[in-house]
Amino acid sequence: MQRDHDCDHPSIRHRGILAKRHDNGGDFWATKDGRLYVGNPFSTLSSLLMLYELGVRVSHEAVRGGVALVWKASRDDGRIRLAPKAPLYPCYSAEAARVLGRFGFAPDQRFQRTIASLLESAHESGGWRCNFTKFGKGPETRCANPGATLYVLDALRFTEHVKGGGETDRAVESLLDHWDVRRPIGPCHYGIGSLFMQVEYPFLRYNLFFYVYVLSFYARARGDARFHDALATLQTKLDVSGNIVVERPHRGLGNLGFCARGRPSRLATARYREILKNL
Repeated sequence: MQRDHDCDHPSIRHRGILAKRHDNGGDFWATKDGRLYVGNPFSTLSSLLMLYELGVRVSHEAVRGGVALVWKASRDDGRIRLAPKAPLYPCYSAEAARVLGRFGFAPDQRFQRTIASLLESAHESGGWRCNFTKFGKGPETRCANPGATLYVLDALRFTEHVKGGGETDRAVESLLDHWDVRRPIGPCHYGIGSLFMQVEYPFLRYNLFFYVYVLSFYARARGDARFHDALATLQTKLDVSGNIVVERPHRGLGNLGFCARGRPSRLATARYREILKNL
């Protein structure tokens, strides 16, 4: 049986992440002042996402604590403020929602309010964007952010909106369009280039594997030639046994065997097989 480079015992596989829980100054990977999105890849949100990938249950004390911080950051209008003075960008709310969805909180009314707020804030061009531009104000910055759009679709797949229609279909179409456009678009200049094409795992950044994985849940994408082109590109990355080989893990994760660079990952391969199941 294939094994990751690290030990398969759960307490070994996730202890490297748990050991980082105070590194940002607070508990549960947060800072002292409650920022949940700093210190990547060991922020509160990213650490919770990785623990989920490693099979750590929501009943685990550290997961409960991290999730409680996310709920504390959730506002009555559904938006989620990831730091005391952070802007209320849709990408931030989506990042939090996709973590909550993974741990089974989609039926929670607070989660549903977040989803409703995201749908209400969809950009006119399809997808989602923030109002902060890091690269000037060229015409490309007026497009939706592909990264933010992917995060929202990752959260929506835990809801009835995965069936499609309305803003969901428009968002899927915007990501499929980006496969053709390729150039950096949106305020944060998300592009499809050589870095995008290198397989990343876990799903922390806009990337080919993450892109194909999320879109595979949506019928509008599964019937589109652009999706199948992206899937075929991903399949060129498989090893001779049909396993996903991680090409570009976040540089802070080099010591975690489940996503080691240049090695087949059992957990990443399980996500790839989920794509095939969705088809």
